[in-house]
Amino acid sequence: MVSKERTQEIFKGLSQAVISYNEETSVELSKQALEEGIDPYDAVMNGLAAGMQRVGELYAESYYFVPELLLCSDALYAGLNILQPHIKTKEKEFSTKEQIVIGVVEGDIHDIGKNLVKVMFEAAGWSVHDLGKSVKLERFAEEQLKTNSEIVAISALMTTSMLAIPKVIEMVKAQNPNVGLLVGGAPITRDIAMAYGADGYAGDASSAVQEAYRILQCLRNKKNR
Repeated sequence: MVSKERTQEIFKGLSQAVISYNEETSVELSKQALEEGIDPYDAVMNGLAAGMQRVGELYAESYYFVPELLLCSDALYAGLNILQPHIKTKEKEFSTKEQIVIGVVEGDIHDIGKNLVKVMFEAAGWSVHDLGKSVKLERFAEEQLKTNSEIVAISALMTTSMLAIPKVIEMVKAQNPNVGLLVGGAPITRDIAMAYGADGYAGDASSAVQEAYRILQCLRNKKNR
């Protein structure tokens, strides 16, 4: 059984491989994690995704710019391609592959946080339908209908663009009241998200998947009443 020290060493190495955009090391350590019996989900979340979370912070601090982000993403996905096929969902009560529509509302081009959330869901084995940034409001409802996704995640990083969120929620709920709406973004709090009519709120990328599963469970319980 692999030691805690060795596990943490692998996690730290994976994280640093992403931060330093080293694809070769990302692949090598991902293979080592599998060979040594480390949970691939934990390797992704505590290693690769943690590194990308730090990359997002470095970008916000204007230490990294778009070229560095792209290189870091390449390193992240190089490792993810090794680990993801071996991940088994931790939420056993959900037997099918969950789907989520995700995007940043119209007029807002800040998508670093959204991209981090996307990585988290992909790592957890979800099918992610990424609409990108500055998404026309009706596109969220259209994509949900097209994909029959259980969750629609909406992001806004500006106080001006966040005002569009309740409109998106209304459009999606009018089309299908059984869809879960997950909201996040720097200017948004849980209270604001609930006031907008959302089913859940994620304050950061690492909590988004857990919140989505909570929403799914609530929807399932409501449906079975």
